Amino acid sequence: MARVTDPTTDTDESLMLRYAAGNLQAFNLLYERHEMGVWRYVFRSVRVQAVADDLLQDVWFALARQAPHYQPTAKFKTWLFTLAHNRLVDYFRTAKQHVSLDGDDETEHDSVALVQTLAANSGFGPLRRLESKEQAKALLDAIEELPFAQREAFMLQAEAGMDVQEIAKTTGVSFETAKSRLRYARSRLKELLQEYA
Repeated sequence: MARVTDPTTDTDESLMLRYAAGNLQAFNLLYERHEMGVWRYVFRSVRVQAVADDLLQDVWFALARQAPHYQPTAKFKTWLFTLAHNRLVDYFRTAKQHVSLDGDDETEHDSVALVQTLAANSGFGPLRRLESKEQAKALLDAIEELPFAQREAFMLQAEAGMDVQEIAKTTGVSFETAKSRLRYARSRLKELLQEYA
């Protein structure tokens, strides 16, 4: 009797190996599981929805291109968010900082949409416990005030569930540097969100 497996219970690593072998359903499941976490990580870094959407697409294209060479030497999430980090590094290296007259409106609109998503009982990531739009907005504002390196470390932990070692590997820094960035980010967020504690 053939054993029936439920692909939704497969590990990310086994799904990626199956996708590398040509199984498109495995890719769809990986995309479903990780699309929003990667998008929020990228969006919090670039702050413009259209750019985040393009970068997200680039990340998944990179995953598809590298699939034949994939080896599960680290957690899939670490590998995926490293792809996202590398794409962000490329973007910031080549992008010129253009100031758009419409930029503030778009960023404000995107932030409102994200606040509504975070405040809703959507089940998205560890931020799902936020009780109100006001708290969600306060959190996003506080995250925006963090220096980029601290914000990145915090988002990798919040969105990807990474530990310090994985954050260090993803961002290419030492364990102590990643730990320090995360500690400073938490300390600053706690200070900024004191009224909600």
